[in-house]
Amino acid sequence: MAKSTTMLWGGAGVLFIALAGVAAYKALPILNPEIGGVAALDSGCDLRAGPCHSDLPGGGSVSFAINTPGIPLVKPLDLEVRLAGVEASEVEVDFVGIDMNMGFNRPRLNAKGDGVFGGTGMLPVCVRVAMEWEARVLITSPRGLLAAPFRFITVKEGVALPGGDQ
Repeated sequence: MAKSTTMLWGGAGVLFIALAGVAAYKALPILNPEIGGVAALDSGCDLRAGPCHSDLPGGGSVSFAINTPGIPLVKPLDLEVRLAGVEASEVEVDFVGIDMNMGFNRPRLNAKGDGVFGGTGMLPVCVRVAMEWEARVLITSPRGLLAAPFRFITVKEGVALPGGDQ
């Protein structure tokens, strides 16, 4: 009896490991898509002041804006992407913590027409007073997946940023 129970648990363990491996294999392209071209990061971009722009490899440009004042944590963010010179079937914004893994956070934006995409996203709560983020605009186009990175900083409510911005 004990031997069959041990074999049953061993079989269940092997089955669980196999299923976990298949799930990881299937999820990998979703979590880390193959990107065909990446725009240069504009270090002078300030999303708190307004939209930022970037030229895409192979031609065209992207403009990205977070239209919610102050870019708060754990509150809906109004996101807008404007494309020029590139067609897109899908646009997503992948929010990534620069120095801390903040989990999968990639809202898909809705096509509004004339190269404009919009939608809502949300940043998770963070234990740090200030957190640096990268919003990677992912554009599915006939040229493949294109990416444009935009960096910004969030601060806990009630804490001032250096320079006096809130």
